[in-house]
Amino acid sequence: MQSYTIGQAARLLGVSPDTARRWADAGRMATHRDESGRRLIDGKDLAAFSVELARADTTDEDPSYTSVRNAFPGIVTAIKLGDVAAQVEIQAGPHRLVSLLTREAVEELGLEVGMEATARVKSTNVHIDRV
Repeated sequence: MQSYTIGQAARLLGVSPDTARRWADAGRMATHRDESGRRLIDGKDLAAFSVELARADTTDEDPSYTSVRNAFPGIVTAIKLGDVAAQVEIQAGPHRLVSLLTREAVEELGLEVGMEATARVKSTNVHIDRV
């Protein structure tokens, strides 16, 4: 399973590394240390935390307005595989993006919950790029 450094987790969550460190110090994000002493967050734990964080975000900020060629780097939070089709959910900061694509595409990309990926939005389509 992929693990993320505090800095990588912060980027995926849309916060500063200092904020991510404070959350880890407070026990909001589960971390472990690698052999060199760096704090890491397991991909599945980060995926669950990003969903929880997005649900708790009750700010009254105005929505951002952007062009249709937007890239949303984030973390895969759910994959539902059918016989032919698949549904992939990505949490990109406060944004939850859902893409419907073929099962074959998911398998070719090797997508798994907890893995970093980028959702690209054009018109009403969401495309997934594996990072």
